[in-house]
Amino acid sequence: MKYLCDNQPMPLTLEASDINEVKWWVDASYAVHPNMRSHTGGIMTLGSGGVYAVFAKSKLNTRSSTESELVGLHDVMPQILWTRSFLKSQGYENSITIVGQDNQSAMLLEKHARASISKWTHHIDIHYFFIADRISSGDLEVKWEGNNQPK
Repeated sequence: MKYLCDNQPMPLTLEASDINEVKWWVDASYAVHPNMRSHTGGIMTLGSGGVYAVFAKSKLNTRSSTESELVGLHDVMPQILWTRSFLKSQGYENSITIVGQDNQSAMLLEKHARASISKWTHHIDIHYFFIADRISSGDLEVKWEGNNQPK
């Protein structure tokens, strides 16, 4: 609130530079609450400025930051898929959905599912690999937001 009060003259800008490219950024903070649960945040943009944002406390404890990121994206997936479906019903058939993340291990699990499992991630529940199904079907594209792209 202090930031908003100090920057009142600064306008908020929303731009839709390409309605066919919806970008989401989803991130999770591992074990930040007193009960050691994580916190997830997601924001959607069509160009400049956030059009939709969601923030929520995780409903379960996770064992690593990688699992926390995976669970966080899984929690935001219904809104991501609804947005994609809504745009298609409005006539934007060629819209692509891009999800940016900052955890390379989580992205490998999302892209390759069980093929990326290691002794540190074998405990992750199979229903979180729903994301890998969406990526392989072409409904979702996950991009690394940083210098190194996972293979």
